[in-house]
Amino acid sequence: MSDSHEVTRKSGRTSPVTFYRQVIAELRKVVWPTRPQVVNYFFVVMVFVLIMMAIVAGLDYGLARLMFLIFA
Repeated sequence: MSDSHEVTRKSGRTSPVTFYRQVIAELRKVVWPTRPQVVNYFFVVMVFVLIMMAIVAGLDYGLARLMFLIFA
């Protein structure tokens, strides 16, 4: 090993070049989703979000009506 690597190892820090190489190496290991998978995931997430919005809106409406009945 060169002296620069010894210094970086002792300080616990890596050089920006080494960090960049490690990032690129990790990105090459990633299994990227196909276009149909992305479209499918998009619709699954959208349906889930819409269902959650409906539940929260229903609870908000119901609790607001209940508060008006109690305090009005």
